[in-house]
Amino acid sequence: MHDHSRRTRTRTRTRTRTRSLTAVVGACAALALSLTACGQNSDGGGNGGGAEGGTIGIAMPTKSSERWIADGENMVERFEAAGYEADLQYGDDKVENQVAQIENMISKGHKALVIAAIDGSSLTNVLGRAEEAGIPVIAYDRLIRGTGSVDYYATFDNFKVGELQARYIVDALKLEEDGGGADEKSNLELFAGSPDDNNTGFFFRGAMSVLKPHIDDKRLVVRSGQTEMNQVTTLRWDGGTAQKRMDDLLSRYYGSERVDAVLSPYDGISIGVISALKSAGYGTKAKPYPVVTGQDAELASIKSIIAGQQTQTVFKDTRKLAEQAVRMTDAVLKDEKPEVNDTESYDNGVKTVPAYLLEPVSIDESNTELLVDEGYYTADQLK
Repeated sequence: MHDHSRRTRTRTRTRTRTRSLTAVVGACAALALSLTACGQNSDGGGNGGGAEGGTIGIAMPTKSSERWIADGENMVERFEAAGYEADLQYGDDKVENQVAQIENMISKGHKALVIAAIDGSSLTNVLGRAEEAGIPVIAYDRLIRGTGSVDYYATFDNFKVGELQARYIVDALKLEEDGGGADEKSNLELFAGSPDDNNTGFFFRGAMSVLKPHIDDKRLVVRSGQTEMNQVTTLRWDGGTAQKRMDDLLSRYYGSERVDAVLSPYDGISIGVISALKSAGYGTKAKPYPVVTGQDAELASIKSIIAGQQTQTVFKDTRKLAEQAVRMTDAVLKDEKPEVNDTESYDNGVKTVPAYLLEPVSIDESNTELLVDEGYYTADQLK
């Protein structure tokens, strides 16, 4: 972990490197600008530090999920309120876009970078250049792997997210009401997130810590036999990919059987799963939907829960996550130590990144009003 004296020395050394780096940075900037012209998204951005605190580069993965749009907008608002300008970029789920965007932010001399990585292992080289330039890096919600050039990590308790999803399944299927001695069995299928996202492992391990005892005692049956994470991942968290896999599972393993629960780690995946279930005849009085979990409390999934389709989601208040990322960044830039509450869990392969974890909350049809009470959605949005 970089201490403040190292950061100061790095900035001093950087001044002497400026001329030798000019040509490289110029080329990177040209590449980044050319990619921007090809469809990258820029919002809320200044490029010169006109605000008192300078400009913060915010690199988000995609606009295909409403949560990342909200994350970006929340951080822009809070950084501006704290006296900074914000350069918000979306990488369109393309690693090369995000790398070029970060290179461009470095070349513009942004004061700090907040990054939700598309691929957590793809940023080693570009973040090495950020460190050389004395620019601190905050990993946002997704751990950046394979580099020592990341200073802090703001996220939720991702292991607990998986536990909440799995606990909901266990309780909904009443697997523990009789101490596990009943003969009745329930069928379960498992989905996991993108294999290049470090959070995927935390979500899946958290869920399996609850589900595996019931799989082992045969109360839960995974008819596909696909119980290892590498068998159930969903590249880029894509709902269409999840729908195709669920279609295949239903046709191959559930001809005369019904699936009773689906562990889905994310609302976009849940929507794809439900589409496949609907096509297979679920959603009727004779064949009701199974328990389907989710994450992020996206509006479409909250409406699906209210309509009796998706069963559960995990609410992560991204406004609070944005606030935490801004506090961390502001503290680092003021040579203060940011607040953290986990210094052991997030080993990125090079260092253990100090982190601040926020608490997730389980949501089902019984407490969707919590989202209105918290001001996350309005009552009209949920109609």
